[in-house]
Amino acid sequence: MNVHLILFLAFGVVAVAGAVNLLVQRHPINSALSLIAVMAALAGEYLLLGAEFVAAVQVIVYAGAVMVLFVFVIMLLNAGVEQETNGSRVALLVGIPGMLLGSLLIAWVVLTHSGTEPVAAGALPGSPQTIGPLLFHEFLLPFEITSILILVAIMGAVVLASKPTVAGSVPKRVKD
Repeated sequence: MNVHLILFLAFGVVAVAGAVNLLVQRHPINSALSLIAVMAALAGEYLLLGAEFVAAVQVIVYAGAVMVLFVFVIMLLNAGVEQETNGSRVALLVGIPGMLLGSLLIAWVVLTHSGTEPVAAGALPGSPQTIGPLLFHEFLLPFEITSILILVAIMGAVVLASKPTVAGSVPKRVKD
């Protein structure tokens, strides 16, 4: 069986498992962390498909910036007190061996296939020189509409999270 197919299936399983975990979690922070796992697995899929730029954008923009924004809004809404637990048996029985196996698989692939020749930056399809004009010319309006939509969602979260005040009332001082 081809190594790329094995890695593609492994990243697919991680993405599907993360998506299912996203849906079954009770706490929004845990759901956001599951969504980060899904986005990281998708970045791995993009790498295997030869779209390195899209994989980097996936990690930097979505798993980084957008998820920080989601976590900020979740914290702003004050979703409730986190329950302290001793951990999950599933995480211990499946997560740790799975992480070790995945790390060994990635290390093996990197060590055995690192002797390939370097490729020039513009030689592969989907180079930054072809993606840049598409993002900032042809798809500029959808990009700006998406950013305005996210801004409106944040403003709505702030309004929902704020406590109603009576007009003209002065907040009480807290005694030391």
